[in-house]
Amino acid sequence: RHSMARLVHYVIIFVGFLLALSALGLEITKLTIMISALGVGIGFGLQGIVNNFVSGLILLFEGPVRVGDSIEIGGRWTEIKRIGLRATTVETVDEADLIIPNADLVNNQVTNWTLSNRRVRLTVPVGVAYGSDVPLVIETLMACADETYMVTKTPPPQVLFLSFGASSLDFELRVWVLDADYRIQVKSKLHQEVDRRFREANIEIAFPQQDLHLRSVDESIVLRPPETKEVME
Repeated sequence: RHSMARLVHYVIIFVGFLLALSALGLEITKLTIMISALGVGIGFGLQGIVNNFVSGLILLFEGPVRVGDSIEIGGRWTEIKRIGLRATTVETVDEADLIIPNADLVNNQVTNWTLSNRRVRLTVPVGVAYGSDVPLVIETLMACADETYMVTKTPPPQVLFLSFGASSLDFELRVWVLDADYRIQVKSKLHQEVDRRFREANIEIAFPQQDLHLRSVDESIVLRPPETKEVME
């Protein structure tokens, strides 16, 4: 409906323009000459405008993006507010309006998170100290996912033991969120739950550590204990 409404809008403007020219007494033959001259001008100076116009029609009829979709373009997460004649207006998470030429949406790679559904997957990497109880870590991470709002039951959460890292045992908690718009809030809640439950279970979250081994040290910089004073009787 939105695509047809925009197309009808453009047709009405074009027909109104032709009727206005006819009312001014302009003949059709002269109009043809003007259109031909306009075509030459478009070929040289208005390529960008025509490209954006055609790209706008492609967006309206193919529907790779629609009004209300959440898209990621240029590393920014935005929501489409309006698809116009020349450009598309999107709103960033900071509620700033961003004007994007339609050709950019057609020619460049755009991630549409809500084209087929609004569900999105989150991954939360977690590293625990060597010597930790692996089954307990997996059980605790699953409990964090089960108790977090907006995390789906189907597909179920998943915990993977990925690798033996340089300073930690590396796990990854994978969950599905019902609505992509709440992904940041859900991720924050998961982080809080992991921190709280790990403290309760005495599971240590690892951090980078290095051991320093000294082969030789200059005697002038060695710290020596103070000499004991003899007690005079």
